[in-house]
Amino acid sequence: MLKKLLITGAISALMSGTAFAQDVTLRLAHFAAEAHPGHIAAQAFAKAVSERTDGAVAVELFPANQLGSPPEQHEQTVLGAIEMNLPTQGALDKYEKAFGTVMTPFAFSSYEEAHAILDGPFMDWAAPKLEEQGLVMLSNWEYGFRNITNSVRPINAPSDVEGLKLRTPSELQIVAAMEGLGAATTQIAFPELPNALNQGVVDGQENPIGVIYHFKLNDFQTNLAVTRHVYNSMVHVINKDVFDALTPEQQTILREESKRAGDMMRAAVIAQEEDEIAALEAAGMAVTRPDLAPFAALMGPARARVAEFSGQENMDTFLSFLK
Repeated sequence: MLKKLLITGAISALMSGTAFAQDVTLRLAHFAAEAHPGHIAAQAFAKAVSERTDGAVAVELFPANQLGSPPEQHEQTVLGAIEMNLPTQGALDKYEKAFGTVMTPFAFSSYEEAHAILDGPFMDWAAPKLEEQGLVMLSNWEYGFRNITNSVRPINAPSDVEGLKLRTPSELQIVAAMEGLGAATTQIAFPELPNALNQGVVDGQENPIGVIYHFKLNDFQTNLAVTRHVYNSMVHVINKDVFDALTPEQQTILREESKRAGDMMRAAVIAQEEDEIAALEAAGMAVTRPDLAPFAALMGPARARVAEFSGQENMDTFLSFLK
């Protein structure tokens, strides 16, 4: 069905055999809420690109899944029906398995470590692979370390996760991490999650702090455990045909402003995280900060599943970046 979408704007120019001469509008779709740092960074990116190109390149924003679910947005970007989007590694690994390694449970110990690896050796290795799939990787943005909420009991040890019915997205890495802790996982589309929590279809879920806060999941959950079990981030990508049709100067501007916006988002997410935890606690959530070593110690089977999915050679390369 997506292939039947009308391809307009930049792609129309490409199909007619002409490059961008003056004005072009690039659509940027993503899943973050409008108050989330991801959308605020996208707004800054759009403004800066317009200013630096004297209006020749405009960026039109579509936040909060306005153009479809995250997988649909990403497929449309691959097809060229949307010029840009902000998928996580969990969407990208459907097209290039190397990205599946990033979400290996307990791979990173800090934001600083994750950023240094993703911006350095990982990007040098994975970006060319992604271009073979028709996408140009402009920069890494942020999403964050993921944490568990539930309405059954506080989580202080891995045994407290055993038997919980947890909603996860479809990414194998997250499913494997939660099942490795003894949870029963169910895949439910995010827009349906609040209702599922409210009706008790699942006991809990896992997401970055910013998502829990901005989507007010505390309205349906009583316990938050800061488990930081998986790290992932938004990745700013653009359809390769669209990018190639821009002038070299415009390409440089997009790369520079994408990096600037991503750094802005990173700083905002990190700065707000503790305040958001405090706000969730003030709103009635019980917050625990368990020792993570016992959780990480149980991840052998989960990591093996990630390696099988991503390819052992890819996993070996990724692990070499962590040393």
